[in-house]
Amino acid sequence: MELNLEHPYERGLEQVIERFFDETHIRRKNDQLGARNLEVTELKKDEAAAKLVIEREMQASAPVPGVLSGFHREWNRVRQEEHWFRKDDNEWHCEFRVRIEGVPARIKGVMRLLGNGERCINYVNLSVLCDVPFLGRKIAKFLADDSHAKIEREYAVIRQLL
Repeated sequence: MELNLEHPYERGLEQVIERFFDETHIRRKNDQLGARNLEVTELKKDEAAAKLVIEREMQASAPVPGVLSGFHREWNRVRQEEHWFRKDDNEWHCEFRVRIEGVPARIKGVMRLLGNGERCINYVNLSVLCDVPFLGRKIAKFLADDSHAKIEREYAVIRQLL
């Protein structure tokens, strides 16, 4: 399952990327998203690259279907790892992975943050893969739908906090 999203910001590229790596912003955003037990395990940025690793507990955005309840609990430990690289003055590129503890699926993707000093757009491409026989497609669909809802909510919170 794949998702392709566009998130425009009415702020400049540098301002948005700086907020993405501001620990206070990260904590406020996750607090508003309802995450608990947040740990920022790695946070570094220079002019050419950046890395962010966070772990947190999150709830699903919708009730978990019965056939998936053995994999997905009410609260799930989630690890998100982002590797960012500056392409040029107008673009940052990110490769990311999300691991949900106990869930037999892979969530990964790329982001391209393009813009200038006045505004920018974050292009998000996310894929969810699950190789569990018979249930793989249902698990991947649920996780893709859940990820979509969470990404859109996170986008709204980021815009509010900018």
